[in-house]
Amino acid sequence: MKKPVKIFLILILFLFLFLIRAFEAELFYDPLIVYFQNDYLYKSIPNIDEWKLVIDMLWRYVINSLISLGIIALIFKKKEYIKFSGFFLMLAFMLLIIVFSFLLKDGFKSGYLFPFYIRRFIIHPIFLFLLLPAFYYQKLKKKT
Repeated sequence: MKKPVKIFLILILFLFLFLIRAFEAELFYDPLIVYFQNDYLYKSIPNIDEWKLVIDMLWRYVINSLISLGIIALIFKKKEYIKFSGFFLMLAFMLLIIVFSFLLKDGFKSGYLFPFYIRRFIIHPIFLFLLLPAFYYQKLKKKT
């Protein structure tokens, strides 16, 4: 694949990530968006359909993960990076959603910061920004 086409595709994939973030309220059920904007300091957690929230978080995570895997595939072109990333993203979601579900059942009684950041890792492609430099470093290290 030619470099300009590859760069264009990577930019399109990043645009998709931005569009998911921009239209998150319309695309996904998440009453915690408004809650964590400012209400968490003054109010208790709102009534939440927990299953719908978890399903929509899964859906959003899958979409972000597939886009992230596409970006990693276009940048590095190594199957082992894609396999590792896919396994890592799957394992991370399973662990994070279990912890988040327990915290949600608890009503965030132990504090709001921990569930806030776990939710961030689930709904945003933060792992992409951790994996890209790690793979780049790995690539540089193999050259020496």
